[in-house]
Amino acid sequence: MNTSMMTKILLAFSGLIAVGVGIGVLFLPHAFHASAGISVGGDVNLLNELRSPGAMILLAGAVILVGAFRSRLTVVALILSTAVYLSFGLSRIVSVVADGIPNAAMLQILGLELFIGGMSALLLYAVRGQNLRALQQA
Repeated sequence: MNTSMMTKILLAFSGLIAVGVGIGVLFLPHAFHASAGISVGGDVNLLNELRSPGAMILLAGAVILVGAFRSRLTVVALILSTAVYLSFGLSRIVSVVADGIPNAAMLQILGLELFIGGMSALLLYAVRGQNLRALQQA
């Protein structure tokens, strides 16, 4: 499988997950967090805090998803996917160190975020290298 096809698949997968998470966080916070074993309760301040990144994640996911199909946005989508997923994954590692080990669902999410972010970074490196070689040959 070539880099271009792998990039499209990763961006589609990454974008769909981010769009789904954004929708869940923003519009269905009780159900979304309950799926990971977290009880939100009725604290208005906590709900406000939990919903706040929802639109940003939704928008990032939409840009990432579009980047899977529009080659002009591929590099931007890879940068965004790398930044979003690695920042969440690395923040969870900080939480593990500071707060202790969470449940299995949260650890799986951490692993998925680091995997997607890491793959995005590797493909970004590969795509940028291909673009640089193409420019040098022109």
